[in-house]
Amino acid sequence: MKTLLNTPFTYKNMELKNRVVMPPMCQYSVTKEDGTPNDWHFVHYASRAVGQTGLIIVEMTNIEPDGRITANCLGLWDDAQIPAYKQLVDVIHAQGSKAAIQIAHAGRKATHIKTPVSSSEMPVEAHSEFGETRYPRALSTEEVKQMVDKYKEAARRAVAAGFDSIEIHGAHGYLIHQFHSPGINKRDDDYGRDLSLFGVEVIKAVKSVMPEDMPLMFRISAREYMDGGYNVDHALELGRKYKEAGVDLFDISTGGEAPAGSDKPGNYPGYQVPFARRFKEELDVPVIAVGILDTPEVAEMTLKNNDADLIAVGRGMLNDPYWTIHAVKQLRDEIIVPTQYERGIR
Repeated sequence: MKTLLNTPFTYKNMELKNRVVMPPMCQYSVTKEDGTPNDWHFVHYASRAVGQTGLIIVEMTNIEPDGRITANCLGLWDDAQIPAYKQLVDVIHAQGSKAAIQIAHAGRKATHIKTPVSSSEMPVEAHSEFGETRYPRALSTEEVKQMVDKYKEAARRAVAAGFDSIEIHGAHGYLIHQFHSPGINKRDDDYGRDLSLFGVEVIKAVKSVMPEDMPLMFRISAREYMDGGYNVDHALELGRKYKEAGVDLFDISTGGEAPAGSDKPGNYPGYQVPFARRFKEELDVPVIAVGILDTPEVAEMTLKNNDADLIAVGRGMLNDPYWTIHAVKQLRDEIIVPTQYERGIR
């Protein structure tokens, strides 16, 4: 029985052999603290490519040293870093998978510097991810414009490294999210009057250095969970402007901006899927769904219901690098496995 999970997906010049995505998941493993991938990253991503994942999105990769969550996070702020990323892309491509990279800035969620930056001076309360309350300083208007150029330069380097797609991180409380969130952005300049402006400028700048047939993805939190946080209607309005600016595909998540208030996020399979469906239907764009989709049947049903075009499997893929092989087999589809492993899968 042919499953949707194991069918190809093509958008612009990106041709995926199946609809399984490895979402970006920080490894905090840059031991030299220079932002450059090392042996851990080569093995980590190559093993998921051996596992037949269609699209692998390399973890949050930061546009400047102070934009990292920790000093052990990846970065792409220097041309000298390009060869290591090219090597990473090559090992992914060698197994027939496609490679994307998520470019980002942590903003007020940077933990390794004394005073992080943000849209405003709104602190982020302590919780398990941050370790302590962070008190940022607001970027000046000129600094915001400089930040846009840093996203552009990181994208240029990603293209030079051979990535098949770029994802801009506008979710989970990082810098772009800090600009488009009404509860965080308290500016009185143009970037406060139009909450989408920073994101729109980043998108246009990134698109300007990408090949015309390379898809641009954007990860967005479709709603916030802090008390008084924005809802999906606000996210959709942002999405419309971001699509007009050049986004081709949305990666739909939720939350991450601060500790949850009275309304907690779900902890059941598919709890974020309805948000993906809203984006798909109302913006008429391809979407990636994520959020406890580790069970093959749940992943397959999400596709069959036309809730999403691609399925991102995070924790499940950390647990099992060969999640895709095993999922397709469990769904009684054909056996997909590298020839070297055929004796072990049947």
